[in-house]
Amino acid sequence: MENHYSVLGKPPSRQYLKELSGDNPNLIIEGLVAGYGKMEILHGVNLYAQKGQSVCLIGPNGAGKSTILHSIYGFTDITKGDISIADQNITNMSSAQKLKSVGVAYIMQENSVFPDMTVEENLLMGAFLLDDKSKVLKEVDRIFSKYERLNQRRSQPAKVLSGGERRLLEISRALVMQPSVLLVDEPSIGLEPRYIDMVFEILRELQFNEGKTIVLVEQNATKGLEFADIGYVLSAGDVVLADKTDALLKNKAVGKLFLGG
Repeated sequence: MENHYSVLGKPPSRQYLKELSGDNPNLIIEGLVAGYGKMEILHGVNLYAQKGQSVCLIGPNGAGKSTILHSIYGFTDITKGDISIADQNITNMSSAQKLKSVGVAYIMQENSVFPDMTVEENLLMGAFLLDDKSKVLKEVDRIFSKYERLNQRRSQPAKVLSGGERRLLEISRALVMQPSVLLVDEPSIGLEPRYIDMVFEILRELQFNEGKTIVLVEQNATKGLEFADIGYVLSAGDVVLADKTDALLKNKAVGKLFLGG
């Protein structure tokens, strides 16, 4: 831990993090040591989140925030620790296995749509693991009935969409497999303020109305903490602070370091 983060106090214990999440966590990460090749980024990270609960990861560049998302999804080399969802150990599963068996979906940063494919074709790409085509079409229709903004552009190439509509399409594509856990990387990046509010409203509805567990990394730390239930502060691959987000937003040290206060 870097010296200037000592003002945040003693790093949280595993027991404290469990209590912070509450009973029956859906997502459990314990003692996670992970990185890329021989480069170790995370040094024993613990994280817990229930169904219908959201966790926001904040910290400086290089702290390991996105590496946590990558590890849950299967993009890193994990050398120690465990990740489980719904009591199933998924540590060594492939990304496809995680998506199909326990419903882990990763909503990447901007520009992950296929610009020359139609909006509908982009949605269908989200169901590449499903064999039941009728189920796929039913879920795509459900999404179009839910988001009229996309339905109006159903047959148009994705490149005509506005920034906010592209983000909505990226989220919707991840929903086709009906995931239980959503990993969201920088949902507000590159968006105008009105679209940022729209995206967070959609995520909030998915959390509260559909019971999704959401783990997000957000460059606008204030916005991310205002959205989430729990905040984790990372530095150099370690969790140095965690609390309910309303407490973090009032924490003067957090404000000074991350919120521009």
